[in-house]
Amino acid sequence: MAPAMAASDPLARQALARAASAALSAGGGGGGEQEKLRRRNEELERELRESRAREEAAREELRRTAERLRVAEEGEERLCFQLGELEAEAVLQARAYHARILSLADQLAQARKILQVASVLPQA
Repeated sequence: MAPAMAASDPLARQALARAASAALSAGGGGGGEQEKLRRRNEELERELRESRAREEAAREELRRTAERLRVAEEGEERLCFQLGELEAEAVLQARAYHARILSLADQLAQARKILQVASVLPQA
């Protein structure tokens, strides 16, 4: 297991701490070895803190991104609803406009017939 991975796993961290402790107690006369182990332990603890900070930052960024996604999806739903309403209104207006055109065309045809009967307009 890589040191960074071991540092993020609580069981691995405990195992490292026990191994370091055992090495320190078994080392007896090797003061230099104990110093190396102490420095390595400090380094691993620092890596653990940095890893946790990066993980927390990534979680926060994920939370913010999820919130932006939620807001965007709600906006999309509102826009789709509004678009549907506008399309329905446009269909109603088009039908009313078409009916008005048909009505005016009918009125024009009737007016021509009346004028032809009255012989005001020559027959086409």
